[in-house]
Amino acid sequence: MKLLAFGEIMGRMTTHGYERVRQASEYTLYFGGSEANVAVCLAHFGEETAFVTKLPDNDLGELTLRTLRAHDVDVSGVVRGKGRLGLYFVEKGAAQRPSKVIYDRAGSAIATADPSEFDWARLLEGCDRLHLTGITPALSDGCAQMCMDAAKAAKARGITVSCDINYRSALWSREKAGEVLRELMPYVDVAIANEEHMRELFDIQPDPSHIDADGELTDEGYASLAARFSEKFDIPVVAMTLRRTITADDNKIRGMVYMNGGEIAFSRWYQMHMVDRIGGGDAFTAGLLYALMHNYTPADGIEFAVASSALKHAIESDFNDVTVAEVTALVKAKHGAGRVQR
Repeated sequence: MKLLAFGEIMGRMTTHGYERVRQASEYTLYFGGSEANVAVCLAHFGEETAFVTKLPDNDLGELTLRTLRAHDVDVSGVVRGKGRLGLYFVEKGAAQRPSKVIYDRAGSAIATADPSEFDWARLLEGCDRLHLTGITPALSDGCAQMCMDAAKAAKARGITVSCDINYRSALWSREKAGEVLRELMPYVDVAIANEEHMRELFDIQPDPSHIDADGELTDEGYASLAARFSEKFDIPVVAMTLRRTITADDNKIRGMVYMNGGEIAFSRWYQMHMVDRIGGGDAFTAGLLYALMHNYTPADGIEFAVASSALKHAIESDFNDVTVAEVTALVKAKHGAGRVQR
């Protein structure tokens, strides 16, 4: 089974330690981007993956390709040409100071690409799955068209389409995002979203009876939102991550999945002292897709997805460099996770 992911990969400039961007004079260069992160994670899980984008025809573009190849991701469909490599700068938060991301991606090669540069019939040949996000359509009208073209081509060929909504307020307005993504959703088979996406982009509001005394949705509330989202767009699988932020260093995560047959499953909570927050959602998505590829039950699948995400929070860089065995071991470790392995 082969998954093709389409989107933007960027250079990630990370300050050393807990320095702020305005303090830093040196950075560590990583590479990352939501769709590429999913492809890399699944490759580490032993799946065949490919990543498609447009990169500049220069040494930075070549370094990006070499990095993806080193993680066993097929990059034969990547287009090269004019434009630049998008960048983003990361400073890690601590205690009550949040982490911060600054984008420098305007005019990137993929954002300025023409939809005619991508032959989806050829690119999707031999693929069983296509993965998109709500980030790439935000980059330009051309990118929005590319995502629609890819989804339509995949749907016509019986290829399963997954989409992580991943709304980024720094890239576009809620109104524009809702307009574009509502057009994309009918082509999606697996959607990853959260409560805010449901409310603000798709106008699916929770029942007041599903909000507890602390203003949080109950389990019934999350299940109801997912069911209504599934019904509205005829999406067979809807998954959500539930995150509680304690400090910039400490979070709790949990997940839920809804199948349109009515099956619902929630994972247990994981409390994490985080090394690197970025890419945690992508690791969840990759874990969910792996579980679906291997016909896990909803209960087992959501546990695998959340364990994958929890492990990513302990790894530097965007990429989730873990194996299926490591994720499975965490799922099975009811007590004692994090002990030294000897």
